[in-house]
Amino acid sequence: MKFDVLVLGAGIVGVCAAAHLQMRGKSVALIDRKPPGTETSFGNGGLIQREGVYPYAFPRDLGALIRYAGNRAPDVRYHAASLVRSMPFLYRYWRHSHPARHAAIAARYAALIEHCLAEHHSLADAAGARELIRPTGWIKVFRRAAARDAEIRVAERWRGEFDVGFEALDAQALRRLEPALSPSLAGGLRYTDAQSVSDPHALVAAYARHFESLGGRILTGDAATLEGEWQVRTDQGAVRAPRAVVALGPWADVVTRRLGYRLPLAVKRGYHMHYAADGDARLGHPVLDADNGFLLAPMARGIRLTTGAEFAGRDAPPSPRQLAAVEPFARGLFPLGPRVDAAPWMGCRPCTPDMMPVIGPAPRHPGLWFAFGHAHHGFTLGPVTGRLIADMIEGARPFVDPTPFRAERLL
Repeated sequence: MKFDVLVLGAGIVGVCAAAHLQMRGKSVALIDRKPPGTETSFGNGGLIQREGVYPYAFPRDLGALIRYAGNRAPDVRYHAASLVRSMPFLYRYWRHSHPARHAAIAARYAALIEHCLAEHHSLADAAGARELIRPTGWIKVFRRAAARDAEIRVAERWRGEFDVGFEALDAQALRRLEPALSPSLAGGLRYTDAQSVSDPHALVAAYARHFESLGGRILTGDAATLEGEWQVRTDQGAVRAPRAVVALGPWADVVTRRLGYRLPLAVKRGYHMHYAADGDARLGHPVLDADNGFLLAPMARGIRLTTGAEFAGRDAPPSPRQLAAVEPFARGLFPLGPRVDAAPWMGCRPCTPDMMPVIGPAPRHPGLWFAFGHAHHGFTLGPVTGRLIADMIEGARPFVDPTPFRAERLL
């Protein structure tokens, strides 16, 4: 079978790239081993983070480094063997997290973030899935007033630099918004422009159905069989196209390394579990515990508890000790009932050392395109990346300058 474009990877980035290309009249095959949205895109916090202009940096203050070194912190865990292998990546990550470099990265990254709501809304409207997106914002909560006030100062700076909307909440205001949260909290910060999704997998699946309704094809296949120029084996035979998009998230290196690209990619693993709410308790916003690094988010399936970051090999067996460590804190924050899921879910966030995604043409292979490495913001930036890739493949003027996100910066 012949197509105009093969899109490899049916997470939110690949689905959105396929949809945007199909909307422009291209014939597109979306290829993955699993159905759309059932890997990394399945298990996030469901946030569209309009405030996320500063990507998550590596800690640089000595106190935080000492705390994490003991491998007992609830928000960050690591596997010792993986940490040793990852030292070159972590050193580059640490260097890019210097405040001056981080600020320069944010200035470039904001060009993507500022479009995240408009692009999600446009695609959700076309897919008939707008009801899944809720204009709630999300709340970061604090147990100490000093920590809350420091975060407010950061938010004030972001508002001046990038027009980030927020609402400072003292203890009483937080209690009015979320009466079921622990009364011991000193207050919170609500990022008002961000939006949340009641079922992230359902939203990705809706985008995929929209792609199919436009004539796109979803095929089961193995991206590792990619051959120039460009062919992939699927359960319906070989498919070919003059252009291919690698949107494989944490598995991107399976293809890129075989083609000779030594891109510095790593993963941050994360876990989630759903819970019933205890009694008549209700949670109206996603809530991040600033002290312990976990998120509680109201979802269609229940209250989703998502963990922070686990530095481990992508394919290492799950080790949900981090989930077990934060669950008591979560139960103290909000009255959680019994677990809903039979086992914790685990996924991998694909990361680059400069915290920005790789979006653009492959440097040495005409017709090959990269769209991966979105770390914590893949769900936020999927539609933005999809449109940007479609602009470039079509030869149109990109609606965002893609230069800062090209692969060459990392080679």
